[in-house]
Amino acid sequence: MEKTQDIFDPKPKKFIVWLFVVSSTIMFGGFTSYYLVFAASKGKGHGLVLPDAFIYSTLLIIASSVTLTLASRALRKLNFSLQRKMLWLTIILAFGFGFMQFVAWGSMVKTGATMVGNNAAISFIYVVPLMHLFHIIAGLGFITSSLVGSYKNITLAKNKFRMEITSIFWHFIDILWIYLYVFLLLNR
Repeated sequence: MEKTQDIFDPKPKKFIVWLFVVSSTIMFGGFTSYYLVFAASKGKGHGLVLPDAFIYSTLLIIASSVTLTLASRALRKLNFSLQRKMLWLTIILAFGFGFMQFVAWGSMVKTGATMVGNNAAISFIYVVPLMHLFHIIAGLGFITSSLVGSYKNITLAKNKFRMEITSIFWHFIDILWIYLYVFLLLNR
């Protein structure tokens, strides 16, 4: 009986990540298209001054992309200790982002802008960031996988692969949030 070697082929898994990125882009494109059609038919946007917490969350998610990039660079230099530190910092920043989203929603509720009301454009400001937050949770799964892989005795190829798909997904959700935030700012 011949032994089969464990052959690591990252292409199918990377394809799935890219497929998810494309489908998420289409979904959020549909959300923003719906918003534009709705706002045009009503002749108005959401009419809110967005809470400052959205600015802070934007800064946090940008910082998390920087720390993830530093983690990837550390891995390329085989500095696993720095890679782990940067991954932990990325996780902390991601939780900070999520926290600031809830602070922003709480601020909006205090001003009377509730999710269920007579203005569907305001509901958009709750629903779309919430869907983005689900993507953040998925991204945290990728980051955790990379972090666990950096502690385990896995091959360098698998470690690099985990960092690569984590980076693809995380930078995508970073860019997605910036797009959504700018979209909300421009469509008041």
